[in-house]
Amino acid sequence: MTFWSLRSSGVTVKAAAAAVEVSEGTGWNWVRERGGVRPRVTPPPTGRYLSILEREFIADYTRDGWTLTAIAHALRRAVSTISRELQRHKYFRGRYLPYQADRDAQVNARRPKPSKLEVNSRLRDTVQNLLYRDFSPEQISATLRKEFPDDPEMHVSHETIYRSLYVQGKGGLNRELTAHLRTGRALRQGQRRGAERRSQIPGMVNISERPDAVADRGVPGHWEGDLIIGRDGASSIGTLVERSSRLVMLLHLPYGHTADKVAAAMIAKIAKLPAVLMRSVTWDQGREMSRHQEITIATGVQIYFCDPHSPWQRGTNENTNGLLRQYFPKGTDLSVHGPDRLDEVAALLNSRPRKTLQWDTPLERFHASLVATTT
Repeated sequence: MTFWSLRSSGVTVKAAAAAVEVSEGTGWNWVRERGGVRPRVTPPPTGRYLSILEREFIADYTRDGWTLTAIAHALRRAVSTISRELQRHKYFRGRYLPYQADRDAQVNARRPKPSKLEVNSRLRDTVQNLLYRDFSPEQISATLRKEFPDDPEMHVSHETIYRSLYVQGKGGLNRELTAHLRTGRALRQGQRRGAERRSQIPGMVNISERPDAVADRGVPGHWEGDLIIGRDGASSIGTLVERSSRLVMLLHLPYGHTADKVAAAMIAKIAKLPAVLMRSVTWDQGREMSRHQEITIATGVQIYFCDPHSPWQRGTNENTNGLLRQYFPKGTDLSVHGPDRLDEVAALLNSRPRKTLQWDTPLERFHASLVATTT
């Protein structure tokens, strides 16, 4: 179309052909094919991408003063498509050159493209440092957007991070960093959990009697608890998670998880917190909580029990136990981890941003609750 616009304005065939970067012979062939008459037919849409004929049409009628809406309507394209095309392909003095635009579009469409993490060393180093701190790819993506809101070159999606870690040829990140992911493996695997018999616990208070304020997470100080079990059921670690802030505390149980040992560990851990931030605990119907009444008498904390085979009633705790398996894998001896190691792991989890907290950390939320209740 540019060729014919130039011809209509009196430019020679040689000059018009040079303007669209074809040979003079090709220009004369176009003239002979059309009998010297400028074509005015609107090119049909050619699918997802603009064709060279459509780009010529855009160049001609932009020069003739048509609006973007009129051009888009004639081509049966979205106005945004025409707008992006003109913005993306600006050349000398802001001119739109259809043939150059078509060549550039073909180059940009070539695949595969290098990963953003391969070409941006600053972004790659930042992502790797956060992976070393056991941040998940989704947490990294959100953290980068929070810390660099005005620097899109420092933004990367969690899918790009996963591809760089796992997909052959995407590179950019050290493959050994997969060990810092929660699962520690490249592929997700299904889980089968066998039914576990639970004995009836005397004097237990069912979760149905728990106040409604606990369910909506609006009041801090309500916790969920459970055990993670080691190899052959011989060792365990107790877990407590605060429902509103997702703060986690771990109970050291080096000598087994009988009811008296769990009760002693619970009483000692609860004593470290202000009473306003330890109001209730929700547990499953495990025999390790048979002495729950002693815990309530010693601490004033009410313990509620879930229905049998209903782990979703302690969803926060179930999710946290999954995170903890990154540090305490199934089938290992958990008694080798001392109290300092448990505190270290709890600190790691409590300092990692969480999507459900709008990317605040559990420690930040818990501290805010503490300040609010003390003031």
